[in-house]
Amino acid sequence: MLITDDGRWVGSISGGCLEGDALRKARQVMIDNKPITVTYDTNEDSNQNLGIGLGCNGIIDVLIEPAANAIGFYNSIVNIEEPVALATTFDGQKFLVHPGSDPTNAIEERLLSLFETKQSRTETIDGTEVFLELVQPGIKLVIFGGGFDARPVVQLAKSLGWAVEVTDECVAHIAPVFFPTADKLMLCDRKFVDRDFNISPYTACVLMSHNYEYDRDVLKKLVNTSAPYIGIMGPRKRFDKMLKEGLDLNDEQLNRIHSPIGLDIGAEAPDEIAVAIVSEIQARFANRDGGFLKNRNGAIHQRDEKTDQVFKQAYLE
Repeated sequence: MLITDDGRWVGSISGGCLEGDALRKARQVMIDNKPITVTYDTNEDSNQNLGIGLGCNGIIDVLIEPAANAIGFYNSIVNIEEPVALATTFDGQKFLVHPGSDPTNAIEERLLSLFETKQSRTETIDGTEVFLELVQPGIKLVIFGGGFDARPVVQLAKSLGWAVEVTDECVAHIAPVFFPTADKLMLCDRKFVDRDFNISPYTACVLMSHNYEYDRDVLKKLVNTSAPYIGIMGPRKRFDKMLKEGLDLNDEQLNRIHSPIGLDIGAEAPDEIAVAIVSEIQARFANRDGGFLKNRNGAIHQRDEKTDQVFKQAYLE
């Protein structure tokens, strides 16, 4: 949650329960230019005196720090397409390591373990309370095919903060007026897809050109990349035809391909189909099955070594 000196903010730390008090404390942090850690115990009725509407039944530790102290760290990792491990002490100091880094202190040594455990946590190291977190790249979506039904997919994905790229072999399909929010529009021959696009374990690929041969040829390229999600618009028999025509895929490649694309939510119109596609991508990267939460056993945001400890870990091991 970023708070500006005129009282505005972007993001949140709760569903609205804690923001009012955090705003007041953030003002003091700006005046003193010193970070503070605030603990909200939502199990206690006494916090009603703060004007906080509670009922969450949990304890939340919130670090409030001057943004200038952190911007350098965040700028250094925002465009990195690999995980990094970040430690923040409760007084606002930060330590950053990359995979394979040589540690220079006990905190950095502990940080390196996150690349194996993939579990963010709070620890006491040499008498200092430290929050250790694995920071991973955001999802990038590459759409192959610039038809009218690709437009709501781009808009919805951008509203989630994803990076979105659109490509087609027809220049008329990728006019900027059709995709004003896309990060990248590219005219690209299908033969050069793997050369012209950086497809990583954090990239979702969606084929929705409605051109059978184009989708088939692009798929042949994509299955040899590290993309954990490849969705193909169209009926199941369309993908079955590709397999019958000699598209040879192993079990791991088949597991990454979603055809028909999207969650089963009864989508018909383009906007509804966009919701189904983006929701399936989110579920895939979060290692969830996309079912009803009321049918889920356990906590909604469960984080333990038996499930998805950290967002987007299912395909990186």
